[in-house]
Amino acid sequence: MLNNSLFSRLEEIPALLKLKLGSKDYYKNNNSETLTCDNLRYCFDTLNKVSRSFATVIKQLPNELGNNVCVFYLILRALDSIEDDMNLPKELKIKLLREFHKKNYESGWNISGVGDKKEHVELLENYDKVIQSFLAIDQKNQLIITDICRKVGAGMANFVKAEIESVEDYNLYCHHVAGLVGIGLSRMFISSGLENDDFLNQDEISNSMGLFLQKTNIVRDYREDLDEGRMFWPKDIWHVYGSKINDFAINPTHDQSVLCLNHMLNNALTHATDCLAYLKHLRNENIFKFCAIPQVMAMATLCKIYSNPDVFIKNVKIRKGLAAKLILNTTSMDEVIKVYKDMLLVIESKISSDNNPVSAETIQLLKQIREYFNDETLIVRKIA
Repeated sequence: MLNNSLFSRLEEIPALLKLKLGSKDYYKNNNSETLTCDNLRYCFDTLNKVSRSFATVIKQLPNELGNNVCVFYLILRALDSIEDDMNLPKELKIKLLREFHKKNYESGWNISGVGDKKEHVELLENYDKVIQSFLAIDQKNQLIITDICRKVGAGMANFVKAEIESVEDYNLYCHHVAGLVGIGLSRMFISSGLENDDFLNQDEISNSMGLFLQKTNIVRDYREDLDEGRMFWPKDIWHVYGSKINDFAINPTHDQSVLCLNHMLNNALTHATDCLAYLKHLRNENIFKFCAIPQVMAMATLCKIYSNPDVFIKNVKIRKGLAAKLILNTTSMDEVIKVYKDMLLVIESKISSDNNPVSAETIQLLKQIREYFNDETLIVRKIA
């Protein structure tokens, strides 16, 4: 007899097939004359190698905006690859991070042997092609990308030798590596003419869009980061539950390990209502889907890893079928709210019955998000 879990997975099969069959070659469908063909081809081919999930999401965007965002992403991915290379001497790493925004104006520049993964090393070894694509972008978007790249690099450099001790440090770090990206994307949306100037005064919620994604990934990536010799969990949180950060990997199912995990996820959940506020401001359907899909994927990930000790053992991911279903169904604010409601119910079912502060905070956060659903300003408006 088939159980409900298996039924739900069977329902995901059509979504997987539809996503695969309906997947288009973004490059072939791109008519932009602003980027040279060879370099644009390289950028999109590389995007597929370094982040298949983002390569799927970027297809939601109109051609020229999609081109610009692709280049923006690869520039930030290159920065991140420098930061993640734990074998790179710290002084050289700091220098590269602080000066990286200038490299985008140096035709022919690249660097060999830097990066934590093969595809990241290859990106930096062929970075001259990204530079050529960047230089072909209109000046207004070049300035947006350069400003964000400079700030992200400087922020990363500040933490090369510093530990993330406090929650304030954690928020600042996540702002530098992800919140600024959200702010930059908002400015690019405005520059495209597809969104209005409202977002110029919405940096706080643009920042939260990045923080929710980043914090969810930081929690999910505990084991991978631990094995690579890096860690982004703030000591002020994890030290409450263990004397060393690797204690949780040694005793993954211990009550204190799970409490620490959920404490970290509560911190991520504090940004959920800001993300909903951001999405409700969007007017363009394509931009809405581009922004909303990663958010519902992050909520699904958070739902899966809540109270899940596997996080301390391996990298936990949502099923490909569920991911496909979320990508195809995330077309409106109604659908986003529906996913959030479903995920909140699952999280609620996983909350410990013990009377502890972490569970109490989760309950309060879920209540706040649900109250936000009733905000009349969330009533779905027609997307242009």
